Amino acid sequence: MTRRALFLDRDGIINVDKGYVHDAKDFEWMPSIFELARTAIDLDAALIVVTNQSGIARGYYTEEQYQTLTAWMCARFAEEDVPLTDVFHCPHLKGLDGLDHPMRKPNPGMLYAARDTHEIDMQASAMLGDKWTDMEAAFAAGVGHLGLVGQPRDDRPKDTAEPQVQPLTDLTQARAWISSALTP
Repeated sequence: MTRRALFLDRDGIINVDKGYVHDAKDFEWMPSIFELARTAIDLDAALIVVTNQSGIARGYYTEEQYQTLTAWMCARFAEEDVPLTDVFHCPHLKGLDGLDHPMRKPNPGMLYAARDTHEIDMQASAMLGDKWTDMEAAFAAGVGHLGLVGQPRDDRPKDTAEPQVQPLTDLTQARAWISSALTP
């Protein structure tokens, strides 16, 4: 049996993006993240985080520090009665050859792994991110609804297919969008 999911980027969607956050003392929750998660849960969508974490490869923090913060974050979602279904991360940097690891967004590897692990219907699912690379990864993976939050710089490659992306000003607006995007 397949189910739909709400895929969430971490930095900029779950927490304020302060650059390479790896300790709970620096983790600042985005306003309305738990209400948004509750909306998705109420619509019977899996909550799945897909996050690039190149700070590990850069040596800014360790895999263990990342896992400790992730366990703390997951526990907080559970306390709010909106448990995360799973968290996928890519610790790699872009290679010296200019190619990205298949799991690193904008590549769809983390989304494919989530799809295969949790039997996700990608067309019925949504991705919420704050960077164009989030949209590219979700589009490549066949995610049906793409929401881009905030005022990101225009880092969209000019030579790629143009996915239908819903611009969203904040998580309050994203919550309303999720209500319509994930309604069966």
